[in-house]
This record gives sequence, C-alpha cells and structure tokens, in this order.
Amino acid sequence: MSLKIYSWNVNGIRASAKAGFFEWLKKSDADMVFLQETRALPEQLAQEQLEPYGYKSFWHPADKKGYSGVAVYTRLPIQEKDLVVGLGNIDLDREGRFIGLFYNNIFCSAAYFPNSQPEGKRLEYKLAFCQAVHKKLNDFRKENIPIILGGDINIAHTEIDLANPQQNRKNPGFLPEERLWLTKFLDDGYLDAFRLFEKRGGFYTWWSNRPGVRQRNIGWRIDAHFISEEIKNKIYASSIHADVMGSDHCPISLDIS
Repeated sequence: MSLKIYSWNVNGIRASAKAGFFEWLKKSDADMVFLQETRALPEQLAQEQLEPYGYKSFWHPADKKGYSGVAVYTRLPIQEKDLVVGLGNIDLDREGRFIGLFYNNIFCSAAYFPNSQPEGKRLEYKLAFCQAVHKKLNDFRKENIPIILGGDINIAHTEIDLANPQQNRKNPGFLPEERLWLTKFLDDGYLDAFRLFEKRGGFYTWWSNRPGVRQRNIGWRIDAHFISEEIKNKIYASSIHADVMGSDHCPISLDIS
C-alpha cells in the first residue's frame, strides 16, 4: 500500500475554490491534502465543498474570521478519534495553525507557521509555536509513532532555499533565529523529505504577487514535508508542483509506501 499526501497554502479556500481547487483535488489522486491559510469557517462552505468526490474534511479555523486556519481533506477512513486539532496551548491555538491525524500508526500532520513579520515583530510568538510543534511531535515519537509534518513553514532554511539570500538576510522567513530553530529540529531526528531527492537550489514553493516574479522563478522554498528518520526508507517521492496555480504558494506532495 502507498499513500500520497499533499500540502498546500491555498491563500483562502474560497478564493482558491474559484480558481479551480476542487477540480485539482479531483484529479490529484491524493489520500490526504493538508491545507493552510484556509481563512474560512467550515460553515461558510457548501456541503459539496466539505465532502467533495468521496473526500471528507476536518477543520481548525482561527478565532478571528477570515484569518489563518488549517484543514485536511482525506478519502481514508479517518474518524474524529484519530484527529489531533491544535497544540493544546490556548494562545497558539486561537490562530488555527495545527492539525494532524493518526493512520496506520503514523502521525500525519500539517502546520501553518506564523510569519515573524518585518523587524521580527512576531518572532517571539513564532518561535514559541515552533517549539510547541517540536515538543508535540517528540511526545509521539517517545511512543514509537513515526512522524510526517507538512505545511507552510514560513522559513527558508539555507541560501539555496530562496532566490535572493543576500538581500533577504534581515527579512522574515530568513532570520537567523528562525533558521537556527529549523537546524535544531532537523538535528533532532527529522529529515527534510525534498532534500532526500534534490540537493540543488532553484526549487521554490512561494512567489511574490508582483508582476513577473513567478514567471522568472524568483521565489522561496518555505513549504515542506518533514519526516522522522525511522521512515526514511519508506519515502519514494517528494515533489514540488510549481505549475499548479490558484495561490501564491504551490502544492507539495509526499509519496510513502
């Protein structure tokens, strides 16, 4: 048996729906699709958008309407008891940034990491979120449960993960503190799945909306799938689907046997 897992920051599920999200979902052959920045309550969507084409969906919206939010669409036999919604921290969970589920004794999850904002205005909050995610995943690993974490990490880890590293050294998403946390996370038994297959730069998942930027591939790789090292040999593909439009991010996928 194999699983195909997608992650995508849709920059608003209702806007993405108008741009063809559900048509893409139908063609994707995905077993799970984790969405970030849904910016909607489930009751704001039609029933056929909550359960399209044999999928069902689970949601973790933000308290603030039209802001943040994550969700998962799956065609697997997932029940409410299989879900983990939020990190168990009121201050972090009110923004609707974490959702996960157990399937075949693997914890599959996705997060929408905060943007640290210009001049690092939300850096402290972001690092608190990063550390809470790390702890949550490590708690499961202590129970011998392998981990898959996908999502919009909002961090370009190394210089090859963005087109213009020199110009962005003081910009959110490439701050030393953010990159250091990600280094420590990876050093703690997690792997960047994409880098198992591709060591070169030039592969990005987000582009500014400024005219011509995406066409010239001036982007950042800030969306990723991370896996715990014990399932490394089960991963047989990790892909960036830069040709899929409908958001300023593109979907990424992970194939696991």
